Amino acid sequence: MSVDRSVPLAPVIRVVGDLAYTTAAPLRAEIDRTMGTDPTTLVLDFGGLQFIDSTGLSVIVHAWREAQQRSVRLRLRAVPRFLETILDMTGVTGLLSREPASTEPDGQTPVTA
Repeated sequence: MSVDRSVPLAPVIRVVGDLAYTTAAPLRAEIDRTMGTDPTTLVLDFGGLQFIDSTGLSVIVHAWREAQQRSVRLRLRAVPRFLETILDMTGVTGLLSREPASTEPDGQTPVTA
């Protein structure tokens, strides 16, 4: 994993190798650390991903949840076909397509009917 912070409001976390039970914790920690810098967009680049298990998938869902709570756009880049299939089959693709709720200037989330 590597992090590119050259664009502070849109950092890129590159995921390489396996994203599984034994390797997911560092990515989750980096997502939390990066979200703490208040980006407007967080990009997860999966161009080097070779394998993912359910724990790795839960890290993606965690990133989405954190992004929603902080009104950050989460973007996935260079998604390999096998990950695309897993995201579709599990319904995560539908989650990822939701934009974060916008917030009002006072920090409150608007209520819609």
